[in-house]
Amino acid sequence: MYTRGASAAQKHNSFFRTNIPSHSSDRTFASHYGRRRRTDIGGAEVTVEMAKDCQIDSLYIKFKGKAEVRWTERHGQTTHVYHSKDKYFSVRQYFIRDKNSKDDQKTLVVNQSGETYSSVVPPGIHVYPFSFQFPHQNIPSSFKGADGKIIYLLEAVLSRSMRMDSKESIAMNFVAKGDLNPVPGIMEPQHESKDKKMKLFTSGTVAMDVNLEKSGFFQGEGLKVVAFIKNDSSREIKPKYCIYRKHSFFARGKRRVHTKDLIKDVGTPIPPSASENVTKVIPIPQDAEPSILNCSIIKAEHRLRVYLDVKYASDPEIKFNIFILPAPQVPAMATAPPAASDFGNAFYGNYGNPNPPMWGFGPPQAPAGSQPGGPPPNYATYGMYPPLNDFSKNF
Repeated sequence: MYTRGASAAQKHNSFFRTNIPSHSSDRTFASHYGRRRRTDIGGAEVTVEMAKDCQIDSLYIKFKGKAEVRWTERHGQTTHVYHSKDKYFSVRQYFIRDKNSKDDQKTLVVNQSGETYSSVVPPGIHVYPFSFQFPHQNIPSSFKGADGKIIYLLEAVLSRSMRMDSKESIAMNFVAKGDLNPVPGIMEPQHESKDKKMKLFTSGTVAMDVNLEKSGFFQGEGLKVVAFIKNDSSREIKPKYCIYRKHSFFARGKRRVHTKDLIKDVGTPIPPSASENVTKVIPIPQDAEPSILNCSIIKAEHRLRVYLDVKYASDPEIKFNIFILPAPQVPAMATAPPAASDFGNAFYGNYGNPNPPMWGFGPPQAPAGSQPGGPPPNYATYGMYPPLNDFSKNF
């Protein structure tokens, strides 16, 4: 996929672009349990086209990842801004380094002959190949919500004297591995019960006893709900089911929450003075947004709500925390996601150095065969929410 550079580059008789190879045109990168991490990619390149001789001060690639939260609240005549940022990594690799720079720690990328690139670029098209890799650390999946985002960007920057820098960036959609142990007890059975006495226009009582086999589910998996429902009321009741998401954003001791119903389903009505065992399987969509619990300022969580629809009465309900995990193997999505719900997984060939450095930049090599990896480490145990100073409402 080609993305063109800023118009400023064209004004100065140059053309600037970054290319990610066609086999990864969806720009989605995934890591999975029981497999070698597919978080490296080769065959990428920066292309610079010049109409005449040009002196380049510097040309580099920057790979960065961060989470950021921002929202505003109006209190009387004052507008309060709530902002927080969590930086995961930021790495630069130079094709051409500024000769006046005093930073000796900058990594310089050489060409396939092992030579450095010249800072004087003649007319024509010049290609600078490189490979890159996501860091081997517990970073969250890409995300975009109402008040925050988790983004991974690959940015190329070309600097010339007396001119504005030309910049070109590509967003990378990263999908974290589907680990069965993000929180304790995720594979243990869940059980809750509820009973309620009817008043006013409905008499008698209703009760339900609900069981889940577990609380962690992969994309595309069926969520099985088993319930015993007893209707000792004077009216017909309907069991209903709702899976909804909850996005929480944290900044300056405050929390901002957005919820949205994702899936709704209705069971068979149960007549008065009857009891039934009810089983409902709710399919989790293949493109469902994965739960995110390993970010300190953004949480993407999911709930299952089971309730009894009783006419002319408030509905008794039970809520379960559930966790949606990326599927072990699903086809790659066609495009990069504009929002959090459009996630996809893909496996890519092992490009670049078979033993790449931590950040994986450098000239790409010929593809190598897949190599099996050992089992990945479990998620670290972490709290569901960061400590907050000023909120008391329960969700």
